[in-house]
Amino acid sequence: MKIVGEKKKVEERETDFCLPKKPFTGLIIEFHDNNTVEGFGSGDYEGKEPCYPNENEDFNRIFLPTVFSIIFVTGIVGNGLVIIVMGYQKKLRSMTDKYRLHLSVADLLFVLTLPFWAVDAAANWYFGNFLCKAVHVIYTVNLYGSVLILAFISLDRYLAIVHATNSQRPRKLLAEKVVYLGVWLPAVLLTVPDIIFASTSEAGGRYVCDRMYPHENWRISFRFQHILVGLVLPGLIILTCYCIIISKLSHSKGHQKRKALKTTVILILAFFACWLPYYIGISIDTFILLEVIKQDCDFDKAVHKWISITEAVAFFHCCLNPILYAFLGAKFKTSAQNALTSVSRGSSLKILSKGKRGGHSSVSTESESSSFHSS
Repeated sequence: MKIVGEKKKVEERETDFCLPKKPFTGLIIEFHDNNTVEGFGSGDYEGKEPCYPNENEDFNRIFLPTVFSIIFVTGIVGNGLVIIVMGYQKKLRSMTDKYRLHLSVADLLFVLTLPFWAVDAAANWYFGNFLCKAVHVIYTVNLYGSVLILAFISLDRYLAIVHATNSQRPRKLLAEKVVYLGVWLPAVLLTVPDIIFASTSEAGGRYVCDRMYPHENWRISFRFQHILVGLVLPGLIILTCYCIIISKLSHSKGHQKRKALKTTVILILAFFACWLPYYIGISIDTFILLEVIKQDCDFDKAVHKWISITEAVAFFHCCLNPILYAFLGAKFKTSAQNALTSVSRGSSLKILSKGKRGGHSSVSTESESSSFHSS
Protein backbone atom coordinates (compact mmCIF):
# COMPACT_ATOMS: atom_id res chain seq x y z
CA MET A 1 0.00 0.00 0.00
CA LYS A 2 1.29 3.45 -0.94
CA ILE A 3 0.11 6.56 0.99
CA VAL A 4 0.52 10.06 -0.52
CA GLY A 5 -0.88 12.85 1.70
CA GLU A 6 -4.50 12.05 2.46
CA LYS A 7 -4.80 9.80 -0.61
CA LYS A 8 -4.62 6.04 -0.27
CA LYS A 9 -3.94 3.95 -3.32
CA VAL A 10 -4.25 0.20 -3.14
CA GLU A 11 -3.09 -1.55 -6.28
CA GLU A 12 -3.64 -5.21 -6.85
CA ARG A 13 -3.50 -7.11 -10.10
CA GLU A 14 -6.67 -8.09 -11.82
CA THR A 15 -6.76 -11.21 -13.87
CA ASP A 16 -6.83 -10.51 -17.56
CA PHE A 17 -8.58 -13.48 -19.12
CA CYS A 18 -8.99 -12.04 -22.57
CA LEU A 19 -5.80 -13.92 -23.42
CA PRO A 20 -3.98 -16.69 -21.55
CA LYS A 21 -1.77 -15.19 -18.87
CA LYS A 22 -0.53 -15.60 -15.36
CA PRO A 23 -3.10 -16.48 -12.72
CA PHE A 24 -5.47 -14.08 -11.04
CA THR A 25 -4.20 -12.14 -8.05
CA GLY A 26 -6.57 -9.26 -7.54
CA LEU A 27 -8.31 -6.08 -8.58
CA ILE A 28 -6.97 -2.58 -9.18
CA ILE A 29 -8.80 -0.18 -6.87
CA GLU A 30 -8.18 3.51 -6.34
CA PHE A 31 -9.64 5.70 -3.61
CA HIS A 32 -10.25 9.36 -4.41
CA ASP A 33 -11.02 12.26 -2.10
CA ASN A 34 -14.68 12.23 -3.10
CA ASN A 35 -14.97 8.63 -1.79
CA THR A 36 -15.49 7.17 -5.25
CA VAL A 37 -13.66 4.06 -6.29
CA GLU A 38 -12.23 3.39 -9.72
CA GLY A 39 -10.47 0.41 -11.18
CA PHE A 40 -10.49 -2.19 -13.91
CA GLY A 41 -13.81 -3.97 -13.74
CA SER A 42 -14.95 -1.86 -10.82
CA GLY A 43 -18.05 -0.36 -12.42
CA ASP A 44 -19.76 2.30 -10.34
CA TYR A 45 -18.69 1.79 -6.73
CA GLU A 46 -19.66 5.15 -5.31
CA GLY A 47 -20.78 4.71 -1.73
CA LYS A 48 -19.90 0.98 -1.72
CA GLU A 49 -17.30 -0.88 0.27
CA PRO A 50 -14.35 -1.95 -1.89
CA CYS A 51 -13.53 -5.61 -2.39
CA TYR A 52 -10.17 -6.64 -0.98
CA PRO A 53 -8.80 -9.87 -2.49
CA ASN A 54 -6.18 -10.52 0.22
CA GLU A 55 -7.58 -13.96 0.96
CA ASN A 56 -7.26 -14.95 -2.69
CA GLU A 57 -3.72 -13.58 -2.83
CA ASP A 58 -2.64 -15.67 0.14
CA PHE A 59 -4.29 -18.71 -1.43
CA ASN A 60 -2.62 -18.11 -4.83
CA ARG A 61 0.79 -17.56 -3.23
CA ILE A 62 0.79 -21.15 -1.97
CA PHE A 63 -1.53 -22.97 -4.37
CA LEU A 64 -0.27 -21.75 -7.75
CA PRO A 65 3.50 -22.36 -7.31
CA THR A 66 2.76 -25.85 -5.99
CA VAL A 67 0.50 -26.79 -8.91
CA PHE A 68 2.74 -25.14 -11.50
CA SER A 69 5.75 -27.09 -10.18
CA ILE A 70 3.89 -30.40 -10.56
CA ILE A 71 2.75 -29.51 -14.08
CA PHE A 72 6.25 -28.35 -15.00
CA VAL A 73 7.96 -31.60 -13.96
CA THR A 74 5.34 -33.97 -15.42
CA GLY A 75 5.01 -31.89 -18.59
CA ILE A 76 8.77 -31.85 -19.19
CA VAL A 77 9.09 -35.60 -18.69
CA GLY A 78 6.00 -36.64 -20.69
CA ASN A 79 6.35 -34.29 -23.64
CA GLY A 80 10.14 -34.65 -23.70
CA LEU A 81 9.78 -38.42 -24.02
CA VAL A 82 7.28 -38.02 -26.89
CA ILE A 83 9.70 -35.73 -28.76
CA ILE A 84 12.59 -38.18 -28.22
CA VAL A 85 10.52 -41.14 -29.46
CA MET A 86 9.23 -39.23 -32.49
CA GLY A 87 12.77 -38.22 -33.34
CA TYR A 88 13.87 -41.85 -33.08
CA GLN A 89 11.17 -43.11 -35.45
CA LYS A 90 11.12 -40.17 -37.89
CA LYS A 91 11.05 -42.49 -40.91
CA LEU A 92 7.99 -44.31 -39.55
CA ARG A 93 5.86 -41.32 -38.57
CA SER A 94 2.20 -41.39 -39.53
CA MET A 95 0.03 -38.30 -39.95
CA THR A 96 -1.19 -38.69 -36.38
CA ASP A 97 2.40 -38.90 -35.14
CA LYS A 98 3.16 -35.56 -36.79
CA TYR A 99 0.31 -33.93 -34.89
CA ARG A 100 1.55 -35.52 -31.69
CA LEU A 101 4.96 -33.99 -32.32
CA HIS A 102 3.44 -30.54 -32.89
CA LEU A 103 1.35 -30.95 -29.75
CA SER A 104 4.28 -32.03 -27.59
CA VAL A 105 6.44 -29.15 -28.80
CA ALA A 106 3.61 -26.72 -28.01
CA ASP A 107 3.01 -28.22 -24.58
CA LEU A 108 6.71 -28.36 -23.78
CA LEU A 109 7.22 -24.69 -24.61
CA PHE A 110 4.12 -23.86 -22.61
CA VAL A 111 5.30 -25.57 -19.42
CA LEU A 112 8.66 -23.79 -19.72
CA THR A 113 6.87 -20.51 -18.89
CA LEU A 114 5.33 -21.85 -15.68
CA PRO A 115 8.39 -21.28 -13.43
CA PHE A 116 8.19 -17.55 -14.25
CA TRP A 117 4.52 -17.40 -13.21
CA ALA A 118 5.23 -19.49 -10.11
CA VAL A 119 7.89 -17.07 -8.90
CA ASP A 120 5.64 -14.13 -9.76
CA ALA A 121 2.71 -15.57 -7.78
CA ALA A 122 4.87 -16.48 -4.79
CA ALA A 123 7.00 -13.34 -4.54
CA ASN A 124 7.60 -10.77 -7.28
CA TRP A 125 8.35 -10.28 -10.97
CA TYR A 126 12.15 -10.18 -11.07
CA PHE A 127 12.66 -10.72 -14.79
CA GLY A 128 12.28 -7.29 -16.40
CA ASN A 129 10.11 -5.86 -19.17
CA PHE A 130 11.59 -7.83 -22.08
CA LEU A 131 11.03 -11.21 -20.45
CA CYS A 132 7.56 -10.06 -19.42
CA LYS A 133 6.61 -9.63 -23.08
CA ALA A 134 8.54 -12.73 -24.19
CA VAL A 135 6.92 -15.04 -21.64
CA HIS A 136 3.45 -13.71 -22.47
CA VAL A 137 4.12 -14.32 -26.19
CA ILE A 138 5.42 -17.88 -25.66
CA TYR A 139 2.57 -18.60 -23.26
CA THR A 140 -0.07 -17.40 -25.70
CA VAL A 141 1.38 -19.06 -28.83
CA ASN A 142 1.65 -22.46 -27.25
CA LEU A 143 -1.57 -22.42 -25.27
CA TYR A 144 -3.62 -21.49 -28.34
CA GLY A 145 -1.49 -23.76 -30.50
CA SER A 146 -2.09 -26.82 -28.31
CA VAL A 147 -5.88 -26.32 -28.30
CA LEU A 148 -6.00 -25.82 -32.08
CA ILE A 149 -3.79 -28.89 -32.64
CA LEU A 150 -6.33 -30.93 -30.67
CA ALA A 151 -8.95 -29.77 -33.15
CA PHE A 152 -6.73 -30.84 -36.06
CA ILE A 153 -6.20 -34.25 -34.46
CA SER A 154 -9.96 -34.71 -34.21
CA LEU A 155 -10.29 -33.80 -37.91
CA ASP A 156 -7.58 -36.32 -38.77
CA ARG A 157 -9.32 -39.04 -36.72
CA TYR A 158 -12.62 -38.20 -38.42
CA LEU A 159 -11.10 -38.57 -41.90
CA ALA A 160 -9.21 -41.74 -40.98
CA ILE A 161 -12.22 -43.54 -39.47
CA VAL A 162 -15.30 -42.15 -41.23
CA HIS A 163 -13.72 -41.67 -44.68
CA ALA A 164 -11.05 -44.35 -44.48
CA THR A 165 -11.03 -45.31 -48.18
CA ASN A 166 -10.21 -41.92 -49.72
CA SER A 167 -8.80 -39.84 -46.87
CA GLN A 168 -5.06 -40.27 -47.37
CA ARG A 169 -4.47 -37.17 -49.50
CA PRO A 170 -6.56 -34.71 -47.47
CA ARG A 171 -5.04 -36.06 -44.24
CA LYS A 172 -1.54 -35.57 -45.62
CA LEU A 173 -2.42 -32.05 -46.74
CA LEU A 174 -3.78 -31.18 -43.29
CA ALA A 175 -0.80 -32.68 -41.44
CA GLU A 176 1.97 -31.21 -43.59
CA LYS A 177 0.63 -27.88 -44.91
CA VAL A 178 -2.66 -26.68 -43.42
CA VAL A 179 -1.54 -27.23 -39.82
CA TYR A 180 0.86 -24.28 -40.12
CA LEU A 181 -1.86 -21.97 -41.45
CA GLY A 182 -4.58 -23.28 -39.16
CA VAL A 183 -2.59 -23.57 -35.93
CA TRP A 184 0.69 -21.70 -35.74
CA LEU A 185 -0.22 -18.64 -37.82
CA PRO A 186 -3.35 -17.79 -35.76
CA ALA A 187 -1.47 -18.52 -32.54
CA VAL A 188 1.31 -16.12 -33.53
CA LEU A 189 -1.14 -13.41 -34.65
CA LEU A 190 -2.96 -13.66 -31.32
CA THR A 191 0.22 -12.58 -29.53
CA VAL A 192 -0.09 -9.01 -30.89
CA PRO A 193 -1.88 -7.82 -27.71
CA ASP A 194 0.96 -9.31 -25.65
CA ILE A 195 3.59 -7.46 -27.67
CA ILE A 196 1.69 -4.17 -27.38
CA PHE A 197 0.20 -4.24 -23.89
CA ALA A 198 2.31 -6.60 -21.73
CA SER A 199 4.70 -4.66 -19.50
CA THR A 200 6.00 -4.43 -15.97
CA SER A 201 4.86 -1.88 -13.41
CA GLU A 202 5.43 -1.19 -9.73
CA ALA A 203 2.45 -1.60 -7.41
CA GLY A 204 2.49 -1.61 -3.62
CA GLY A 205 6.27 -1.92 -3.46
CA ARG A 206 6.49 -4.90 -5.82
CA TYR A 207 6.78 -5.38 -9.57
CA VAL A 208 4.05 -7.04 -11.60
CA CYS A 209 3.98 -8.26 -15.19
CA ASP A 210 0.60 -7.70 -16.77
CA ARG A 211 -1.28 -6.38 -19.80
CA MET A 212 -2.10 -2.70 -19.37
CA TYR A 213 -5.08 -1.84 -21.55
CA PRO A 214 -6.03 1.79 -22.30
CA HIS A 215 -9.72 1.09 -21.75
CA GLU A 216 -11.86 -1.59 -20.14
CA ASN A 217 -13.66 -2.25 -23.45
CA TRP A 218 -10.38 -3.59 -24.85
CA ARG A 219 -10.20 -6.04 -21.97
CA ILE A 220 -13.74 -7.30 -22.59
CA SER A 221 -13.20 -7.58 -26.36
CA PHE A 222 -10.04 -9.65 -25.98
CA ARG A 223 -11.75 -11.81 -23.39
CA PHE A 224 -14.52 -12.72 -25.86
CA GLN A 225 -11.82 -13.44 -28.44
CA HIS A 226 -10.12 -15.80 -25.99
CA ILE A 227 -13.36 -17.66 -25.27
CA LEU A 228 -14.16 -17.94 -28.98
CA VAL A 229 -10.74 -19.11 -30.19
CA GLY A 230 -9.70 -20.97 -27.05
CA LEU A 231 -12.86 -23.02 -26.50
CA VAL A 232 -15.89 -22.44 -28.72
CA LEU A 233 -14.40 -23.02 -32.19
CA PRO A 234 -11.99 -25.89 -31.36
CA GLY A 235 -14.56 -27.34 -28.94
CA LEU A 236 -17.22 -27.47 -31.65
CA ILE A 237 -14.79 -29.14 -34.06
CA ILE A 238 -13.68 -31.70 -31.47
CA LEU A 239 -17.20 -32.45 -30.29
CA THR A 240 -18.64 -32.74 -33.82
CA CYS A 241 -15.86 -34.95 -35.16
CA TYR A 242 -15.79 -37.29 -32.19
CA CYS A 243 -19.58 -37.60 -32.02
CA ILE A 244 -19.58 -38.71 -35.67
CA ILE A 245 -16.70 -41.09 -34.90
CA ILE A 246 -18.60 -42.57 -31.95
CA SER A 247 -21.69 -43.03 -34.12
CA LYS A 248 -19.59 -44.77 -36.77
CA LEU A 249 -17.77 -47.06 -34.32
CA SER A 250 -20.91 -47.93 -32.37
CA HIS A 251 -22.17 -49.84 -35.41
CA SER A 252 -18.90 -51.75 -35.74
CA LYS A 253 -17.94 -54.98 -34.00
CA GLY A 254 -14.67 -56.33 -32.74
CA HIS A 255 -12.22 -55.68 -29.91
CA GLN A 256 -10.21 -53.03 -31.77
CA LYS A 257 -13.35 -51.05 -32.61
CA ARG A 258 -14.52 -51.10 -28.99
CA LYS A 259 -11.08 -50.00 -27.83
CA ALA A 260 -11.07 -47.13 -30.32
CA LEU A 261 -14.54 -46.10 -29.13
CA LYS A 262 -13.40 -46.11 -25.50
CA THR A 263 -10.33 -44.04 -26.32
CA THR A 264 -12.45 -41.53 -28.23
CA VAL A 265 -14.79 -41.04 -25.28
CA ILE A 266 -11.79 -40.52 -22.97
CA LEU A 267 -10.39 -37.86 -25.30
CA ILE A 268 -13.66 -35.89 -25.31
CA LEU A 269 -14.12 -36.10 -21.55
CA ALA A 270 -10.51 -35.11 -20.84
CA PHE A 271 -10.65 -32.02 -23.04
CA PHE A 272 -13.90 -30.65 -21.64
CA ALA A 273 -13.16 -31.71 -18.03
CA CYS A 274 -9.94 -29.69 -18.15
CA TRP A 275 -11.11 -26.58 -19.96
CA LEU A 276 -14.86 -26.14 -19.47
CA PRO A 277 -14.78 -25.16 -15.74
CA TYR A 278 -12.20 -22.44 -16.46
CA TYR A 279 -14.19 -20.97 -19.32
CA ILE A 280 -17.36 -21.03 -17.23
CA GLY A 281 -15.50 -18.97 -14.64
CA ILE A 282 -14.21 -16.33 -17.03
CA SER A 283 -17.62 -16.13 -18.74
CA ILE A 284 -19.26 -15.34 -15.40
CA ASP A 285 -16.54 -12.78 -14.67
CA THR A 286 -17.16 -11.18 -18.07
CA PHE A 287 -20.88 -10.88 -17.30
CA ILE A 288 -19.89 -9.14 -14.05
CA LEU A 289 -17.75 -6.67 -16.00
CA LEU A 290 -20.65 -6.05 -18.39
CA GLU A 291 -22.95 -5.59 -15.34
CA VAL A 292 -25.20 -8.38 -16.57
CA ILE A 293 -24.55 -9.97 -13.17
CA LYS A 294 -24.78 -7.63 -10.20
CA GLN A 295 -21.47 -6.92 -8.46
CA ASP A 296 -21.09 -8.51 -5.03
CA CYS A 297 -17.81 -8.67 -3.10
CA ASP A 298 -18.20 -12.19 -1.73
CA PHE A 299 -19.42 -13.55 -5.06
CA ASP A 300 -16.61 -11.73 -6.90
CA LYS A 301 -13.98 -13.27 -4.60
CA ALA A 302 -15.53 -16.71 -5.07
CA VAL A 303 -15.49 -16.33 -8.88
CA HIS A 304 -11.84 -15.24 -8.89
CA LYS A 305 -10.79 -18.11 -6.65
CA TRP A 306 -12.72 -20.50 -8.92
CA ILE A 307 -10.86 -19.08 -11.92
CA SER A 308 -7.47 -19.52 -10.23
CA ILE A 309 -8.20 -23.16 -9.39
CA THR A 310 -9.78 -24.13 -12.70
CA GLU A 311 -7.08 -22.36 -14.72
CA ALA A 312 -4.45 -24.47 -12.96
CA VAL A 313 -6.54 -27.61 -13.58
CA ALA A 314 -6.80 -26.68 -17.27
CA PHE A 315 -3.01 -26.51 -17.48
CA PHE A 316 -2.86 -30.18 -16.48
CA HIS A 317 -4.13 -30.97 -19.97
CA CYS A 318 -0.61 -30.47 -21.33
CA CYS A 319 0.50 -33.32 -19.03
CA LEU A 320 -2.41 -35.53 -20.07
CA ASN A 321 -1.77 -35.11 -23.80
CA PRO A 322 1.27 -37.46 -23.92
CA ILE A 323 -0.81 -40.09 -22.11
CA LEU A 324 -4.01 -39.65 -24.10
CA TYR A 325 -2.51 -39.25 -27.57
CA ALA A 326 0.61 -41.37 -27.25
CA PHE A 327 0.79 -43.83 -24.38
CA LEU A 328 -2.69 -45.22 -25.08
CA GLY A 329 -1.39 -46.45 -28.42
CA ALA A 330 0.42 -49.79 -28.55
CA LYS A 331 2.55 -48.55 -31.45
CA PHE A 332 3.90 -45.66 -29.41
CA LYS A 333 4.66 -47.85 -26.40
CA THR A 334 6.64 -50.20 -28.65
CA SER A 335 8.51 -47.28 -30.23
CA ALA A 336 9.26 -45.83 -26.79
CA GLN A 337 10.69 -49.13 -25.60
CA ASN A 338 12.80 -49.45 -28.75
CA ALA A 339 14.05 -45.86 -28.48
CA LEU A 340 15.00 -46.18 -24.83
CA THR A 341 16.56 -49.60 -25.44
CA SER A 342 18.53 -48.19 -28.38
CA VAL A 343 19.85 -45.32 -26.28
CA SER A 344 20.73 -47.66 -23.43
CA ARG A 345 22.45 -50.21 -25.64
CA GLY A 346 24.23 -47.48 -27.56
CA SER A 347 25.75 -46.23 -24.30
CA SER A 348 26.73 -49.78 -23.34
CA LEU A 349 28.41 -50.34 -26.71
CA LYS A 350 30.50 -47.19 -26.29
CA ILE A 351 31.67 -48.38 -22.90
CA LEU A 352 32.49 -51.83 -24.27
CA SER A 353 34.39 -50.42 -27.24
CA LYS A 354 36.55 -48.34 -24.93
CA GLY A 355 37.24 -51.18 -22.49
CA LYS A 356 37.88 -53.97 -24.99
CA ARG A 357 39.97 -54.20 -28.12
CA GLY A 358 40.57 -56.57 -31.02
CA GLY A 359 38.43 -59.60 -31.87
CA HIS A 360 36.88 -59.87 -28.42
CA SER A 361 35.42 -56.38 -28.76
CA SER A 362 34.01 -57.23 -32.19
CA VAL A 363 32.30 -60.35 -30.86
CA SER A 364 30.72 -58.38 -27.99
CA THR A 365 29.42 -55.74 -30.34
CA GLU A 366 27.91 -58.29 -32.68
CA SER A 367 26.27 -60.06 -29.77
CA GLU A 368 24.71 -56.85 -28.48
CA SER A 369 23.49 -55.90 -31.95
CA SER A 370 21.87 -59.28 -32.45
CA SER A 371 20.21 -59.07 -29.07
CA PHE A 372 18.76 -55.66 -29.93
CA HIS A 373 17.29 -56.72 -33.25
CA SER A 374 15.81 -59.86 -31.78
CA SER A 375 14.01 -57.82 -29.13
